[in-house]
Amino acid sequence: MNKRQDYISWDEYFMGVAYLSAARSKDPNTQVGACIVSQDNKILSMGYNGFPSGCSDDEFPWNREGDPYDCKYFYITHSELNAILNYRGGSLEGAKIYVTLFPCNECAKAIIQSGIKTLIYADDKYADTPAVRASKRMLMAAGVHYIPYTPSGRSLELKL
Repeated sequence: MNKRQDYISWDEYFMGVAYLSAARSKDPNTQVGACIVSQDNKILSMGYNGFPSGCSDDEFPWNREGDPYDCKYFYITHSELNAILNYRGGSLEGAKIYVTLFPCNECAKAIIQSGIKTLIYADDKYADTPAVRASKRMLMAAGVHYIPYTPSGRSLELKL
């Protein structure tokens, strides 16, 4: 008997974990997930966008517009930073990060400082914003390779 041929690739697996992590986000507008992987394809950490521990998502605002104090942007921790902060091992030097949305400039700084060297992203819908343009500039300067994820078109169904 031969092994089955329809198993998912490493990229499908890890991006799938990033999307599954994104499904944990309680943000009513944007759910983003991240999965950090070692050089030998072991999952090191995961994260999604949400409020910091101890900050109730029932008490802090989810608004996107209005008084900045009453909008989510001052309070939300992005998925990439959450994944980096959730890691309890040693160094992330040389690791890869799979993200469902291209990182902002603040997350790019954390990625660079943590030693992650490869970034695989699914969506780049904010490519023309100053934050993402600055992010790409820093990632390139620091030698972090960013690669668009190429979907296989395969569909997987999870029955939970």
